[in-house]
Amino acid sequence: MDYVNLGRSGLKVSPLCLGTMNFGPVTSEEDSFAIMDRAHELGINFFDTANVYGWKKGEGVTERIIGNWFAKGDGRREKTVIATKLYGSMGDWPNDDKLSALNIRRACDASLKRMQTDYIDVYQAHHVDRDTPFEEFWEAMEILRQQGKILYVGSSNFAGWHIAKAQETAARRNTLGLVSEQSHYNLLTRTVELEVLPACEDYGLGVIPWSPLGGGLLGGVLRKIDKGRSASDHMVKQLEKHRDAIEQYEKFCDELGEEPANVALAWLLTRPAVTAPIIGPRTIEQLDGSLRTLEIKLDEQALARLDELFPGHRTAPEDYAW
Repeated sequence: MDYVNLGRSGLKVSPLCLGTMNFGPVTSEEDSFAIMDRAHELGINFFDTANVYGWKKGEGVTERIIGNWFAKGDGRREKTVIATKLYGSMGDWPNDDKLSALNIRRACDASLKRMQTDYIDVYQAHHVDRDTPFEEFWEAMEILRQQGKILYVGSSNFAGWHIAKAQETAARRNTLGLVSEQSHYNLLTRTVELEVLPACEDYGLGVIPWSPLGGGLLGGVLRKIDKGRSASDHMVKQLEKHRDAIEQYEKFCDELGEEPANVALAWLLTRPAVTAPIIGPRTIEQLDGSLRTLEIKLDEQALARLDELFPGHRTAPEDYAW
């Protein structure tokens, strides 16, 4: 495994990030343990989670599973760069969500307890909070760093101007600022290329794409349906919207001799500022298969063909102005 720096930080992470959102609702605790153990065997050291994962308000189901896995010892915690997120509601009272100093303090302590650890490697804002000034956000995060409870701060779902504002505020406070941004990014969804990616590249943030397979549409969906796999109503609707491009995409992947999911991930790894796409395997077999991504080299001709199938954006304002 060739490890990479998370943005401009000195933190070394694997170029694939293990997403844990399925742990609990879809994948049992026992199977989740097996997937995390296998990730370490494969050299994947970067895991992503959130306090709301598990989708039972206030329970932090997924973080608890990770904590129980850490508690098994054998260096599991020490080998893992754990990134978790806060923002979503964890209760019914007015300060049980978002990014106030109060919720940042409470949410961090609760995540530490659930994950049975005394520090979080990358603590991420799951969404921008327009009601909380960045001065308050950074003061709260600085206190957590001083206490040794967090090491780095990241964002998720920020616009380019949010990143700029956050970084300029951090610079005035002489603090490191954000080291990563977790964005919705894949061949089908390329809006972040306008301003988010350029901002991340300029400020030195590592981009961690979520939903890299477009909710399954880039994972060989037509092949799976042909084999009798069912699809949700939402996927069927999205498939009809993009059917022509996806049919050509799967044909192109056949020409390359590669699985569509791996091509989609390999493409992301060619994008500016991208550090590690988040993969969310439900089984060990899916996890093992994703390692092929790191061996795929897309040449200029292949990249140009993918741009034809799924047109992207140039940096703003060049995309919409002369």
